[in-house]
Amino acid sequence: MAEWVKVAQVGELAPGQKKPIDLDGIAVLLFNVDGQYYAIEDVCTHDGAPLSGGRFNGTYIACPRHGARFDVCSGKALTMPAVEPVETYPVKVEGNDILVEVDL
Repeated sequence: MAEWVKVAQVGELAPGQKKPIDLDGIAVLLFNVDGQYYAIEDVCTHDGAPLSGGRFNGTYIACPRHGARFDVCSGKALTMPAVEPVETYPVKVEGNDILVEVDL
């Protein structure tokens, strides 16, 4: 069953920053893209590496192992060797709280 989980406070994550989060065993990566928040699964679909160690630039993150890039807004794989998208999670802001919807 999906539920909304508080993962951060507004102002905690500046534009251009990312934050890895463990949600009951689900590795999620939260991004601030020009004041909009996005969340994806923190795993490269090519080889399972955590994306949190990769370089975040604009709207994409690069896998630290082989350089595959993923769009953090849509989850789409942008470059080889990854061809499958990463899972995305809905994000909303309520007051000062940033919440992510996940199946726990």
